[in-house]
Amino acid sequence: MVSSGATIRPMTAADVGEVYTVQRAAFVVEAQRYSDPQLPPLLETVDDILADLQTCVGLVAVLGSRLVGSIRVRADGDELHIGRLSVAPDLHGRGLGAELLLAAEKVLPGRRAVLFTGDRSASNLQLYTSRGYHETGRTEVPGGVVLVHLVKELA
Repeated sequence: MVSSGATIRPMTAADVGEVYTVQRAAFVVEAQRYSDPQLPPLLETVDDILADLQTCVGLVAVLGSRLVGSIRVRADGDELHIGRLSVAPDLHGRGLGAELLLAAEKVLPGRRAVLFTGDRSASNLQLYTSRGYHETGRTEVPGGVVLVHLVKELA
């Protein structure tokens, strides 16, 4: 158990339907913020998530019998690429994102963790900077969304 009361465990194929549902709910909030319903996490299918699990490690957060969050991490040399951090919108602000992030940083060996978020996602940026990430650059993607790239040196 972790401080939010959630259990963080490896994602299995049986979890993917619920992961898909939570991810869509979480990223609909982001899509509204950017006025862009075509954000890549919203276009991802259940089959895409299953395929991604062949090359990455997925983790889920579970409260009771409810899957309430997920994250994926992939090793590339000494770097851990962290993505698709999703928390059920009704549970934002309870520490689940921070717990998933910490678990992702430890699930595979690596010296640095890298991730990105949109520049208008203030709560995401606050979470990442409060957990030791710092900005390394920005890129604009089609549709005008500006991605903020962040990195954290791991122990």
